[in-house]
Formats: sequence, C-alpha cells, structure tokens
Amino acid sequence: MWQQPISPARRFNSRVETPDVWVYWRCGGHDDTSRVRNLGPGGLFIETRCTKVVGAQTQVEFLVQEGQIRADAVVRHVNPGRGVGLKFRAVKEVDRPHLAALLNRLRRSSE
Repeated sequence: MWQQPISPARRFNSRVETPDVWVYWRCGGHDDTSRVRNLGPGGLFIETRCTKVVGAQTQVEFLVQEGQIRADAVVRHVNPGRGVGLKFRAVKEVDRPHLAALLNRLRRSSE
C-alpha cells in the first residue's frame, strides 16, 4: 500500500506583520538595508530586489528601538523581485531579550 509522505509544517511559529521595521544585512559579499515584511521567533521576510540562492548564509542586524538584535540566518525562500525569507540559525544570546521585546511590541500593535 502506497502512502504519500507526510510533509512537515513549513513554519513552526507564526509571524507578525511589521509596519516599520528595517534590517541591515550581509549576504555573499553584498550589504543592504531592507524593510522587514513579517517577523517571527524563527525568521523573517525582507523586501529586496537582490537575488539570493536558497541556502545562502546571511548576517542580519535589526534597526529598532528595542536595542541591538544580531542574528545569523539562512535563505529559505526566494520571491524574485519581492524579497527573501530568512530562517534564523542563531541569535546572539544578549540580543534575545530585545528580539522578544520587538515581537511583543509588534503583536500588541497589530491587535
């Protein structure tokens, strides 16, 4: 009897829309500043016209009032002409409370 493989959920945590969040990011020798479309504890989607390949390693620094948030991420999804979805690989330990505060602020403002 043939069974279709069970595919895991693409995202374990929900994301929140971000009205005015920006990041400075580096990928493949290219530096850019981009608007964040949505954000969650596991990753984010940024607007960019720069084409990146799935699996490319990136470094992200948030430009937000909560304080410094730095993360290593990997490109998980590419939407040509619109942007890229990034999955966090590591968020600096000292920056995690700032990320939590940012997510809390964004969730409160979207209610």
